[in-house]
Amino acid sequence: MSQTLAPMESLNARKTYERIAFLYDLLDAPYEIGWKRALRRRMFEGLNGAILDAGVGTGCNFVAYPLGVKASGCDASAAMLERARARAERLGVMVDLRRSDLTRLDWADATFDGVVATFVFACIEDNEQLAALKELRRVCKPNGEIRIVDYRLSPRPLVRKRQQLMSKWLSGAFAASYTPTTETYFEEAGLEIIEEKFLRSDVLKMIRLRPR
Repeated sequence: MSQTLAPMESLNARKTYERIAFLYDLLDAPYEIGWKRALRRRMFEGLNGAILDAGVGTGCNFVAYPLGVKASGCDASAAMLERARARAERLGVMVDLRRSDLTRLDWADATFDGVVATFVFACIEDNEQLAALKELRRVCKPNGEIRIVDYRLSPRPLVRKRQQLMSKWLSGAFAASYTPTTETYFEEAGLEIIEEKFLRSDVLKMIRLRPR
């Protein structure tokens, strides 16, 4: 099921990641070493069968895939996928990697038992959030599960102020935001919340969803 990239897909984000792909792991290293790596297995914990790593990037989640799953991954950036393929080969991970953005996924309906998007929706423009969510729902099996992990703006004044100061860096370096609008579109996308929990203080949230 081969499709072209949707023209509405986050062009700014795609250009950003094409440009920084060769530096991405270095730029992200302080976060990866500091706290991301320790949380990745929790993001995939309990999933089995066929899973989609939506917005796979350079493949940082590969080490967290549960044993025995049939893994697939997609990204809109060819440069990021090239690095993901190299990482998969280096780690000996079997994963079907395709260039495909979240608003037009390159898989048939009801393909996956689990879909996980980590640090992805914070990079998607508001006018594309609904289309991306609908696509995740489309490729997820009726009894499957979708997990979205992303940043949130803390209600604590000092933490919030620090996030606001870092917002320009986050936006410039990673085309990302601390205030993604994803949750406002769940109902319209035909998704129902199973569970919401913070994985890191009150700044990193995981939302588990299922198709309605």
